[in-house]
Amino acid sequence: MLEPQSTALFILLMVVFCALVCWMALARQMVFRVFAACLAFIPAMLFGVAAVNKYYDYYQSWGAVAADLGGQGTSQVTSATNVNQASAKQVSAILGSRVNLRDAVLHGQTIRLTVPGKASHLRRTVFVYLPPQYFRSAFSGYRFPVVELLPGFPGTPADWINVVGITAAYSTLLTGGAPVKPAVLVMPDANGGRRISLQCLNVRHGPQDATYLAQDLPAYLPHILRVQPQGPAWGIAGYSEGGYCSANLALVYRLRYGAAGVLSGYFTPSDDQLGSPVHTVKPFGSDLHMRRANTPRLRITKLPVSASIPKFWLGVGGKDTAGLRASRQFQRLVLARQPSVQLNVVPGGGHTMPTWRALVPSMLEWMTPLLTTAAQHPTPVSQLGHTHVSRTGRHHRARISQAARGSVRDTPTPPA
Repeated sequence: MLEPQSTALFILLMVVFCALVCWMALARQMVFRVFAACLAFIPAMLFGVAAVNKYYDYYQSWGAVAADLGGQGTSQVTSATNVNQASAKQVSAILGSRVNLRDAVLHGQTIRLTVPGKASHLRRTVFVYLPPQYFRSAFSGYRFPVVELLPGFPGTPADWINVVGITAAYSTLLTGGAPVKPAVLVMPDANGGRRISLQCLNVRHGPQDATYLAQDLPAYLPHILRVQPQGPAWGIAGYSEGGYCSANLALVYRLRYGAAGVLSGYFTPSDDQLGSPVHTVKPFGSDLHMRRANTPRLRITKLPVSASIPKFWLGVGGKDTAGLRASRQFQRLVLARQPSVQLNVVPGGGHTMPTWRALVPSMLEWMTPLLTTAAQHPTPVSQLGHTHVSRTGRHHRARISQAARGSVRDTPTPPA
């Protein structure tokens, strides 16, 4: 009845406001008039906040509000914080002692890690969703593909869980007969704070976010979880600013990812935003070469036609005029290399959470089978470093292409 977007909540706030205004008008003593005016400000402010929340369809429940403001990804997050340099056995022990295995086998489990960056020297919070299959004995020897998920700005990695609802949606898809495959969802803190916009870039004389997200994090996780080494079995996806991040990192680190999902993303970087009060920072300084190198719509045209790039999937709202135009332009550029690249348009959708919620199922249905096929022929990034110059590289690229099309017949499939 009184959830953040309910009509009853709006009516209640209006009634309270009107009652306080009447009290202010009828009160004879000035002190009570001032007191009533101060109190009336509260429902008026809450009405405005609720209206914005309803317009953007952000929080749908008070639980999501509490979890987000409290810094928790979900009420069922297992705290595995400060596992710096922990072994896989130690993390398994943490999961075994803190996870309700009966529930995890049915719905999966979200854990929270603090992951250090060896090359970037950053240390960030990372939410990891382990699918139900991760806890089943049939998958005990299986290394799962990974989907790295990047949030928009302003935002945190927990928004993928609390607001987009990706873990609940994915759990439903896995048990509902949808054409998805089990994968581990990794949701890192991409910027270092809700009000910080660094666009997942290596900032000149600043944080090295790209290095952390595309090198440090993928190098760390396979040592503590049963996930694939970085390469064709790793995907990356994001919405809004996270969409730019996924497109950019997929091209800059093109041999480290097998698939990229761009939800309402943009393809030209802007200035970063930092501080309170907010001030802008030029991430590349005066280096135009670095700016062009991190502009996906330009970078993809400069790569040789023979260069291997991740498979792309694009999604956008039909009423997001600027986003739709940018996505169609980028789709045309990718079509020269990938004739089957998809652009999924949500009718009537804007640059809002409902659009991204609507796009998540189809993105997972496209990406997870692709990554699972690649996982059947794991090729670590260390072996992919020279695919563009060597004969062996051409052989690897051919195998990856076959795997992406599902045409490798002698490949064992993961347990059902």
